Amino acid sequence: MEIKLSRVNSSVHLRAHNDDGNTVEIDGAPAIGGERAGFRPMQLVLAAIAGCASMDLIPILAKQRQRLDDLAITVRGERADALPAPFVAIDLHFDLYGEIDEKQAARAVDLAVHKYCSVGEMLKATAKVTATYAIHATGGSRGAHDSRGGGGSHE
Repeated sequence: MEIKLSRVNSSVHLRAHNDDGNTVEIDGAPAIGGERAGFRPMQLVLAAIAGCASMDLIPILAKQRQRLDDLAITVRGERADALPAPFVAIDLHFDLYGEIDEKQAARAVDLAVHKYCSVGEMLKATAKVTATYAIHATGGSRGAHDSRGGGGSHE
């Protein structure tokens, strides 16, 4: 795996390129010259764990024969007060839309976050990673959901 990074401006706006031709904009905080033109590096880490866990969760639910119409993930991170400032706590919340059994959802989220997610495996050295979820029944589209589960919490 290889990523190439190039500078976009005379400050800290950077662009990462992968072998598939995709790009990600990266920028620093305004205090160091950032212009809010991209993700900050630590925001990318949160996006990475949410993306990684989701890429595991989707096929797990499919293997369980659960109908997942859509999902949304909110991830929050708490950082140490010293420099460097790694994450000390990360919480992922999954909103699952579809016809999904509560027990199957609990198992799938736990496996996705705590067993199969490579990014989470790296981060657990410094951060307590937790996950919660809520199931929203749908009639086949995300717009027609009703909450039907309090969701579970898995640590």
